[in-house]
Amino acid sequence: MIIAADATSPTVGRPALPVLVLVLFTVVAMVLGGSGSADARPAPLPVTYSFLSGIQAELTHPGGTLPGTDDFSCRPAAEHPRPVILVHGSGGGRQTNWGTLAPVLKNAGYCVFAPTVGALSGIWPASAIGGLGPKEDTAWDLKRYIDRVRQATGADQVDIVGHSLGTEIPTYWMKYLGGRGQVGAYVSLAPYWKQAADEDDARGESIAMFRRSLGIPAPHRPACPECTAPPQDRDFNQAVRQPTPYLPAVRYTNISTRDDQIVTPYSSGQLAGPPGTDVTNIVVQTGCPTDHSDHVSIVANRRSAALVLGALDPAHAPPVPCLYVPPYTGA
Repeated sequence: MIIAADATSPTVGRPALPVLVLVLFTVVAMVLGGSGSADARPAPLPVTYSFLSGIQAELTHPGGTLPGTDDFSCRPAAEHPRPVILVHGSGGGRQTNWGTLAPVLKNAGYCVFAPTVGALSGIWPASAIGGLGPKEDTAWDLKRYIDRVRQATGADQVDIVGHSLGTEIPTYWMKYLGGRGQVGAYVSLAPYWKQAADEDDARGESIAMFRRSLGIPAPHRPACPECTAPPQDRDFNQAVRQPTPYLPAVRYTNISTRDDQIVTPYSSGQLAGPPGTDVTNIVVQTGCPTDHSDHVSIVANRRSAALVLGALDPAHAPPVPCLYVPPYTGA
């Protein structure tokens, strides 16, 4: 694993009293001297560029949250006025999917939120495995969570960074569950806009059918005057993609990899937008053939992180490095 963090001093023994007094005096002098410490940001979070970092976090803190995420007291700064919502893929969760990008975004000054949506149980470890239930239920989970984020932060809009399944669930929320107008930037990692119904659709429909056959009621859904019913002749997949997954006044960025072994062909995620929409399509190997990001490591390497930061804030986009990126881990 490669860890990006500020260098720290080597561990030493306990300092002698005169040295300790000198250090304390220096710190006090800096504070009284108006060193600007009142405006100083917290020390940056360590960043591990490996997809395994999120899995390790979940195993270390079962059911927990990644450092720097889900802080409902966070107030967006003027330079980043929209909270970022990280939406995991099928089988992912708020920790397992975002061990790399969560601290990257937090260190960049964003308020970062990462729900687990679509889990089949609230009991761990099933609670950490999201995106397995009916997709409409998953979209409702996301709606409730974003409503809570917007209320807590006072933000009119959020930004979305989604991975795989997490690239389409927010679209359903935007189109049909009152999310229209609530998104500024929408970044999709390993999207699949051109694909027909998939295994996630089939599994979700099977679970819904099994639930009905046992007389188990669907999860409660509160009154939603802002919601719009999808066309009755379209399934979830079609409701998301037809006539287009894109809405006006949203800045979309699709980031795909030629080495994607799940979204095949990878080009199904590279979809131009109709007139009136703002869509940028990126393939990570363009100009960088040594990047072998696959379906999972696309969320966990330096190149992808720079692309996401640039998509969220094009006016201050960082340099995008070209380096060797292995599949699976991204380390």
